[in-house]
Parts: sequence; structure tokens; C-alpha cells
Amino acid sequence: MRSLDPNNSCELDVYPELQSLTGDVISRIAFGSSYLDGREIFQLQSEQAERLLTNLKKIIIPGYTFLPTRNNRRMHQINRKIESILRTLTEKRMKAMQEGESTKDDLLGLMLHSSMTATNENSQSIPGMTIEEVIQECKLFYFAESETTSVLLTWTMIVLSMHPEWQYRARNEILGIFGKNKPEYEGFGRLKTVTMILYEVLWLYPPAITFIRKTCKDMKIGGIAYPAGVLIELPVLFIHHDLEIWGNDALEFNPERFVEGISKASKDAGAFLPFGWGPRVCIGQQFVLLEAKMAMCMSLQHFEFSLAQAYTHAPHNVTFLRPMHGAQIKLCAI
Repeated sequence: MRSLDPNNSCELDVYPELQSLTGDVISRIAFGSSYLDGREIFQLQSEQAERLLTNLKKIIIPGYTFLPTRNNRRMHQINRKIESILRTLTEKRMKAMQEGESTKDDLLGLMLHSSMTATNENSQSIPGMTIEEVIQECKLFYFAESETTSVLLTWTMIVLSMHPEWQYRARNEILGIFGKNKPEYEGFGRLKTVTMILYEVLWLYPPAITFIRKTCKDMKIGGIAYPAGVLIELPVLFIHHDLEIWGNDALEFNPERFVEGISKASKDAGAFLPFGWGPRVCIGQQFVLLEAKMAMCMSLQHFEFSLAQAYTHAPHNVTFLRPMHGAQIKLCAI
């Protein structure tokens, strides 16, 4: 981070800083002692994401083939490198477990242990995940969770800079619970204001503004028949801003709507969709919220922040909803 000036303040684009933070966290959570390998994966995925920005195709449709441009060839090389690192880590960990080494409590270790001890309802052993399946799960969790958390934290800092009264309320709550001490897990359940703010940011700026699902068989949804193989797009951003569901303040920043929790924030309990819904809901949503609470507590304990003059508000959807021109914030130490 840039050093503070004599007035104990500085201006910087917090988005890449928060990307680095969440990449650091997920590297340790996912790979434990193989943290440096995780950091290399994060750096490669960051480059891959930036190269996606240059492509006109916003949604990767099954069957779509990239043209063999220099940019796309590099993306293919990055993907192969990521999979090579993950394959080496996975095979090494599996060999160690087969030789009697105890399971490590990082994401990779937990997945491999669950896979190797999988049983059905009759307690009979069943085939676990293949190495390829483990690799794909690691890639998805690693990229999706780090990006989801970084954009959530970025929009939260932007919004609290726009609404200093809520920044003041959140800081007072945090200082009242933790003081200037390191936040502890046991206190997170008491963070009512911070939780309301995070829900409101996820509602206003959901990381993924649409979800796409493919019908695996003929089915009916809402009385309409769909054949197998149909792509159905769920417009999360439109649902979140629907006046009939959320009321007349559906385009405003108002964390009070979540004062009684998610289920009572709107006319439809299923209308809050930042992590999806149903059996395919994001398995990492609690991890994202926990990490976001920790990061916001530590930020608000030590800094006041406001928008820098260079900031331009321009939400931009490429894979996730990001600030197109960065998030230039002025930080003042307190």
C-alpha cells in the first residue's frame, strides 16, 4: 500500500489491493502449506481475467470456440499452466494420504479426504471424484471466491465513501465490539449494522448480474414447458431492482431494508440472489461474508475513507460486476 502523507492520508485504487488481499487469503485456505503455489495460480488467473476483458464475448456459450489470436493463445497457455500446478499438488497430496499421512485441513485436503472416503446411504464405498474433477472444483472455488470477495469489498468501500453516515454507524459498532483489537470470530454475530451494509451492497452490486442454467431434461417451470438443452438466464440485477418486489426505494442505498434479515427484506424471500438459490447456491457464501466482515472491521478500525476526485462511478460487467475505471479512495488514518 502507498505510504501515508504528513496528514496521515493517501489516495489509491483499492480494487487491486483488495484483489491481492483476497488472493492471499484463498491461497492459504485452499492450499495451506502450498501457499506459494496458490499465489502463482492467483496471479495466473488474474492475468487470464484481464485478458478476458479484451474479448467481445461477455458470456462463454457451450460450444463457442475462440479464434486463435495471440490473446486467446496466451489464455489457453495460462489455463494449461494452472491445471498443471493443480494436478501436481493433487497427485502429491493423494500419494501422501495413501501412504498414511494425516489429512490437512485446507480445501484441497478436505476434498481429497471426502472423495477417498465416499460412501452411499448403505455405507458402501463408491467412486470419489477423479483428479480432473478435483482440479475443476479447485479452479472454480479459487477464482470465484477470491473475485466475489474482492468486488464485494470494493463496492462496500465505494458505497460507504458515498454515505459517510453509514460508515460512521459501522465504525461505531465495530469499535464498540472489538475496540482497536484484532476482530475475533465470536464477535461477528453481533455485527448487525455491518451485516446489513454487506447485504445491501450485494443487493445493489451483485458480483454476478446473471445466472445461466441448462435444462438437463424436459421440464416445466412456472407452467412453461422447456425441452432438454435449453439455456435459461436469470437476470439477478433486474430482480434486485424490481420495484414491485422491493418497494419504491429499490434503486437507493438503504441497509435498513435488511434490519429483520433477508427473508423480510422484500415481498419474495427468494428475490435476494447474490449467491444463487436452491441446491446450486454458492457453497462459499458464508466464507465470503466472514472474510468480508473481517476485512471491513480491520479497515474501519484504522481508516476513514472518502472518494478521491479521480473516481468515476462506472459499474462494468465482465465475468463479475467491477468498477470499470478502478476504485480511487482517499484513506485517512484514525
